Amino acid sequence: MTADPSPPVRLPEPPTRPTLTREYLAAAALALIDAHGLRKFSMRKLGTAVGFDPMAVYRHYDDQEDLFDGVAETLFTEVNVDTLPWDGPWRELAQNYCLRLRDTLLRHPQAVPLFATRPVRSPASIDTGVKMLTKLSDAGIPPAQGLRIIRCLREFTIGHTLAIAVTKLGADQRSRKPEPGSPDYNLLAEAADATTLDDHFETGLTAILSGFEQSARMR
Repeated sequence: MTADPSPPVRLPEPPTRPTLTREYLAAAALALIDAHGLRKFSMRKLGTAVGFDPMAVYRHYDDQEDLFDGVAETLFTEVNVDTLPWDGPWRELAQNYCLRLRDTLLRHPQAVPLFATRPVRSPASIDTGVKMLTKLSDAGIPPAQGLRIIRCLREFTIGHTLAIAVTKLGADQRSRKPEPGSPDYNLLAEAADATTLDDHFETGLTAILSGFEQSARMR
């Protein structure tokens, strides 16, 4: 039998009181997913990892899907939206939010598919949405259009991070790129060598924000 090559899991500090909490379990689940991936995760493994009877997890979460909602909320909390430039222009706020969301998700590539496939409905997330719509409304953008803008930005950001995460996680299986001077080294290969996997994110984000800003001025 060969040893498990997976890296050791660095769990968060346990709660000071002798009982588990929803927040701690979600953070511990995220740590396990970071280390081993979604496919190898289970509620039983989580219970064992935190040193409790696996059934103890079910006292805080109904099932694995409920727990995954908690993990998504943990990722959103890591974005730390309270420190965004809420006093600045709406475009600056939106840009900073998207950049910070991207950076947060790319620190947890194994968990990006989880975040991408479920809405985050925590009180903090809902409050952030209301504050963003208020910011856009103050700039003359009606709430319905503001929600369209927020959705577009969120989908662009998550879609980008999902593509990058999948690419990075499958790096070992990708075919070798042609070398300069080889017969297969064409213009596409040359352009790929002059770029990185995610250096187009800000280009796309700027284009989207500029389009929405111009549309808002024309209203």
